[in-house]
Amino acid sequence: SQRAAVAKRGSVLMMAAPDLQERIKAAMAEAEAASAKFGKSSKEAANAWDTVEELEAEASHQKASTVKKDPLEEYCEDSPEADECRTYDN
Repeated sequence: SQRAAVAKRGSVLMMAAPDLQERIKAAMAEAEAASAKFGKSSKEAANAWDTVEELEAEASHQKASTVKKDPLEEYCEDSPEADECRTYDN
């Protein structure tokens, strides 16, 4: 079930952040259970931990994409000709 969601990257990408955090917690519990049942180096455990890693990477990506811009960056997008926004090549 977790792996199916991760395999369909589109469904993972569309998750809201709080839902994604819950999915990460559930995937971690499944990975811990797989490690306990099949052994830490088993294929089942590795697949479960891969799912956790992919979900965490998506959460990180979502967080990075919501970072606000610096006020100067916003100003320069609106007024690229302003003196403050000039860039020089060396």
